[in-house]
Amino acid sequence: MDTRALPATAAPPFVCDYIPLEAVRLMTGIQDPLVKGDFDLTAGQEVDGKTYATGGCYVYRPTGDKTKVLQISLAPADSTDEVQQEIDQGATPLPDIVPGATGYYGTVGDGNSGKAIAVLVTQRDELLVDLIHGVKGRDNAADTAALMKLIAPKLLPAATASAGESKD
Repeated sequence: MDTRALPATAAPPFVCDYIPLEAVRLMTGIQDPLVKGDFDLTAGQEVDGKTYATGGCYVYRPTGDKTKVLQISLAPADSTDEVQQEIDQGATPLPDIVPGATGYYGTVGDGNSGKAIAVLVTQRDELLVDLIHGVKGRDNAADTAALMKLIAPKLLPAATASAGESKD
């Protein structure tokens, strides 16, 4: 088990745009993961006459049953009330990462499964880091928060900027 902290800066090589491969390796324990997906920051889904960025990055084990181990998704949503509910129920608030955004992180289930989640939302976008199979012995919740700190400054401002544009 590699107990090094996730990188403090997002540096190439990347999987799915802004997701650092080194962070994925540390979080999942997989050195050569199977990765699918991308983020469309310029021409996403149209909702209420506005164009929103969308997309996802899905990381799988490269052998065997190719189980999904990590999912990062960006979608139009205003789930700020849900974030507060999760914090009220014991989730840890995320620090300020992106102006105007709020979020939380924590383990899922009993904390021994390696599952953890981090959610960061603005009034129109939601970014989710869902670690489905983390590395036993690592602080998987802290890993999801650290990955959120790396990717949200790139993905959420781009999503917010695209929300003001209309589709042609």
